Amino acid sequence: MSESVAWIAVDWGTSNLRGWTLDHAGNVLASRSSPKGMGKLTREEFPAALSELLADIPLTEKTDVVVCGMAGARQGWLEAPYLEAPTDLSGLIRGAVHPDSGSDKFNVSILPGVCQRQGGDNVMRGEETQLLGLAATLPGYSGLVCMPGTHSKWALLDGTKIEHFTTAMTGEMFELLSTQSVLRHSLTGDQNGPERNDGFSAGARDGLERPADLLGQLFRVRASALVSGRSPAWCAGYLSGLLIGTEIAANRHQIGNEPVPLIGSHVLCSLYGQVLEMAGAAGRPVDATAVVLAGLKAARAAA
Repeated sequence: MSESVAWIAVDWGTSNLRGWTLDHAGNVLASRSSPKGMGKLTREEFPAALSELLADIPLTEKTDVVVCGMAGARQGWLEAPYLEAPTDLSGLIRGAVHPDSGSDKFNVSILPGVCQRQGGDNVMRGEETQLLGLAATLPGYSGLVCMPGTHSKWALLDGTKIEHFTTAMTGEMFELLSTQSVLRHSLTGDQNGPERNDGFSAGARDGLERPADLLGQLFRVRASALVSGRSPAWCAGYLSGLLIGTEIAANRHQIGNEPVPLIGSHVLCSLYGQVLEMAGAAGRPVDATAVVLAGLKAARAAA
């Protein structure tokens, strides 16, 4: 029933838009999604995209909508200035901005991202809400967190405080190298054959053992196809494993004795977990939807 909707949680990514209606106890009543991510909208189109997503909810009064992600980017709906790390993520809501929703139904709050100047400039948007949600679902956790993706994040978390973080453009590099570099000639054909697993293991091992030689090892993708007749599946696996192995090698010094929480897609988390085991560590897959919802709940509760 519409009367049971207490507020609405929204995750606005670059490619997609997701929303959930919640009751006063924080239970999800319904979910919905749209392909109208930030990258497909002009600033003026955001209010209509939100109204379209939530059009089937017959609200009788203005309802809070708490948004995380790219709606708060400089090229998004309304820029939400970054909090600067190290920072306590429990204060996210205090950095929220409030755009005009263009509707008498919604009070919109867009959560900020986090930036970093100490130890190297860096930024995140959306991941900070997942980290707050992880802190809510794993109370007292202190250690490294990995968020695999197009731009993977590695964050040192102590409860709700983010101490430091790095970004690795692993997913984007795989896409660019496999489609726009000379390596693409070795990846033409079926990339999902049975040889992919062997290629992945070989690449991950090389990335872990010789991360400083990444630029040289990348060319092995092409050379292995020409000299050893490696299939597109083996070459795709090798490239993926090499990039992930190099990324994990760069962060190995931060990994403690506890399993590293992995927040991302099931497929990516499985691959990262495999390479972490090869490095003598362990991964702990965490449901990405569950933690982003937990983070939005925790942010709103602190208002």
